[in-house]
Amino acid sequence: MSTGTLLAIILPVVAVVAVLAALGWYTVRRRRLQARFGPEYERTVEDTGSRGAADRELSAREKRHDALDIKPLSSGVRDRYAQDWQKVQGDFVDHPEEAVHEADLLVASLMRERGYPTDNLAQKLQDLSVEHGRTVEHYRAAHDVNERSLQHRANTEQLRGAMVHYRALFDELLSDGGPRQAHT
Repeated sequence: MSTGTLLAIILPVVAVVAVLAALGWYTVRRRRLQARFGPEYERTVEDTGSRGAADRELSAREKRHDALDIKPLSSGVRDRYAQDWQKVQGDFVDHPEEAVHEADLLVASLMRERGYPTDNLAQKLQDLSVEHGRTVEHYRAAHDVNERSLQHRANTEQLRGAMVHYRALFDELLSDGGPRQAHT
């Protein structure tokens, strides 16, 4: 066989193998992002308009998150936050709007304590989504109700739901990825 014939056979085979390897890599990457971000993956696809753009956005979030100094809590700090949550939750009965606002502030304080930046809501949501992709939607929902309650436009059932949503993220942040404890 001539060199030209061998090249005519080998080059297409190498190209097909390269394409299949690239597709495999993208598929593995996408599945990893979907598993890590959970429902946040589909939300990002909707927001960005394509899976490729969502993959790039979520990979950028991971890089930003990796640069943060997220730290575990000492047992004393964890206990203090658990007690603070008990107080906020107890205040809900007599002052639901204020309790929801306090829950929002407590979650933000816990985020800061763990090392998350808390200046900008959109950035908070993005940073949280990396490790808490399955509960970040709880934070969105709770924060929305909190905003409405500040204008006295949230009913008691919505406020109760906000407390449940805040607690989901609070428990996850408090547990440092360890076993969750109910703080009811």
